[in-house]
Amino acid sequence: MTDTTPTPADGADGEDTAVDVTAAGISNGAYTLIAADFADTDIALEAYEELKKVEDGATVKIDGVVVVRRSADGKLEVQKATDHSTREGAAWGAVGGAVLGVLFPPSIIGSALVVGAGGGLIGKLRERHHKKELAKELEDAIEPGHSGIIALVSDPAEIKFRKALEKADRIVEKAIDDAAAADLKTAGTAEEGAADSADKK
Repeated sequence: MTDTTPTPADGADGEDTAVDVTAAGISNGAYTLIAADFADTDIALEAYEELKKVEDGATVKIDGVVVVRRSADGKLEVQKATDHSTREGAAWGAVGGAVLGVLFPPSIIGSALVVGAGGGLIGKLRERHHKKELAKELEDAIEPGHSGIIALVSDPAEIKFRKALEKADRIVEKAIDDAAAADLKTAGTAEEGAADSADKK
């Protein structure tokens, strides 16, 4: 079951603006995949910086984030994937790249920055989780010509997290279970380690 709820955004000019939030829940979902759509790339990047500020590993725990832009033909390009690390040591960009690789078909991911997309462990995770646990609406959450933030978080209801994304035009959420989240984090860590090893050669 999918519920769409308009969530008011704080409009400085007093306009009645709203963000569409679509949530597709699984009863044992301990983590949530988020796709936030922004008409303006600069605003998406600002939201990303806000997420970095509010993520403290306690009240706001974010395991992976990337900023992407979707071209008019539907292809995705990574705009931002930093090595900002969680308390467990996994880098945001690595886990966010793993999420992208599982959520989106390799044919539409145009950036080499997406770790593991289309092969290896990411390919196995796609087969294992994509059809039964990860919602189709996440694939379509970011409109062509728009930018978006893709994130894996443990408590999306936290007010500081919501405030960081308040300028999004639309937010789509998908609850996933611990096993799927652990697989995504493991894949990100593995790809990050492989990239480090390649750099040292």
